Amino acid sequence: MGKRAKKSTLRQAPAHRTVAIQLPLRMLEALQGAQNAFFGLCLAAGREVLTTMMEEDRTALCGPKGQQLEGRQAYRAGSAPSEVTLGGRRIPLRRLRARSVAGEELELPIFGAVADRDPLDAHTMASMGAGVSTRTYADTLERLPAGEQERSISKSSVSRRFVALTQEQLTRWLSQPLDPTPIVAILIDGKLIEDHAILIALGITDKGEKIVLGLREGSTENAEVVRSLLRDLIGRGLATDRRRLFVIDGGKGAHKAIRECFGSLALIQRCRVHKLRNVVEHLPDHLRASVATTLRAAWRCADAKLAAQKLERLARSLETAHHGAAASIREGLEETLTLQRLGLVEGALARTLATTNAIENLIGGAAKYARNVKRWRGGAMIVRWIGAGVLHAQRRFRRLKGHRDLTRLLHALNPKKTLAIGEDAA
Repeated sequence: MGKRAKKSTLRQAPAHRTVAIQLPLRMLEALQGAQNAFFGLCLAAGREVLTTMMEEDRTALCGPKGQQLEGRQAYRAGSAPSEVTLGGRRIPLRRLRARSVAGEELELPIFGAVADRDPLDAHTMASMGAGVSTRTYADTLERLPAGEQERSISKSSVSRRFVALTQEQLTRWLSQPLDPTPIVAILIDGKLIEDHAILIALGITDKGEKIVLGLREGSTENAEVVRSLLRDLIGRGLATDRRRLFVIDGGKGAHKAIRECFGSLALIQRCRVHKLRNVVEHLPDHLRASVATTLRAAWRCADAKLAAQKLERLARSLETAHHGAAASIREGLEETLTLQRLGLVEGALARTLATTNAIENLIGGAAKYARNVKRWRGGAMIVRWIGAGVLHAQRRFRRLKGHRDLTRLLHALNPKKTLAIGEDAA
């Protein structure tokens, strides 16, 4: 006789349990009529709780309701329509009122907290940073129960709020004093947006931290725009009495402005990516790979003099047939070898400081932040959006690649004594 399969008790359906929960009538109405029942329940319960807490605050100011008190300092004054912030919007709420015996309006502490617009502002900035457009802002919010009113969610309202917030944020950022942490290197590069050049200065601290120091807008990356940016940094606390490495894209305007502001204390490293690109653009396709290989080999040479000789030899070989490429190699040749003279040839730190890629990545992130902008309306709008994108990207900054080798750079900048990471290089 065959064995019967015995059903496992683990597969049996659990016994049903009935749980009774008592809810106020107003909560039940909200639960039945809301499209999103749970959110409607929370909204109704939240109003009940806030009203109760406001009454407790008012009792603390005015005393128990219906009692005659000697030396009373405040009186109940009914209620008034008002608003509070909830989930990226403003919703109506009756505000309980209290007046002093002198007739002055008194704010209830709990209402002052829930009526604050800071959460609404933070929600708006976070939504814009996540790529939500002003048109679709309302669609991203949890739906309210039928019949509930809400404000501050229309396209125009969100747009006005974002403009005001980004302008305030930009003004505060560009006017605050710089952190006293020593800056050992500054990268300067820009991006052209709608005929407006946006310049960004990125500082590298002696601990390998990246800090966006400033931002400027102009028609081109000329000396005056860079000079204005640098003078602003100096006015905000950037020291001018110490040797510092500057990494630039190769523009003559940036070079001139740096020399005027910092003189011989500025050690300029030309971005090798820009230089390589400029050289090969003068060459036919069949020569580009070999010339690029020769350039990279020279830049990996530990001896700066030998590297300069290799670059000069390459320029002479191209002189006759490709004069433009030869001239491009010679232009700023010594400044492409600054890292060699500082003893930085191999390693992550040398690769990082040999280019302005860190800024280009930053600008790319800022451009992604502004991807929903369909039409730019002048330089002020560009600066606001790019500035907001830069500050948004700065929150996710990591330490500089190769930061463990910064001791070598600090010693090279100030050879009088060996510095440890974190020690002032002045």
